[in-house]
Amino acid sequence: MFERTHMRLELRNRLGDLARLERGLARFAGEQTLAPRDLHSLNLVLDEIVTNLIEHGYDDDAEHVIEIRLALSDGELLVEVEDDGRPFDPLAASAPELGTAPSERPIGGLGLLFVRRSVDAIEHRRVGERNLLRLRKRIAARGR
Repeated sequence: MFERTHMRLELRNRLGDLARLERGLARFAGEQTLAPRDLHSLNLVLDEIVTNLIEHGYDDDAEHVIEIRLALSDGELLVEVEDDGRPFDPLAASAPELGTAPSERPIGGLGLLFVRRSVDAIEHRRVGERNLLRLRKRIAARGR
């Protein structure tokens, strides 16, 4: 866990909670005076991660908690996504073959590629029965 969590969001594994995620990120960006482009990037990355988790991460229809922790430290945005979904390491997933025509490519993988290219560092580990995904991204100077 981060030494200093500036915001903690708790979502359920329902697509309707993506609106709560967007509102929470906007609040975090306002409190931390993130540049609009950094908020936009953060929103896209977390929307992709959480949507994939909701759509593919659970073997049942029960309600599950997805916890997101955000911090800003020395010009670096720190994000943790923790869930109790099935074990999945996005770093172990095969990258899509971009040299192949889209109609000939298997479906999937572009979202994870986008996430990998949008952050400076990404790591995953399984802690007990939970996935912990950590992202780091250098951001622009604080201010509007």
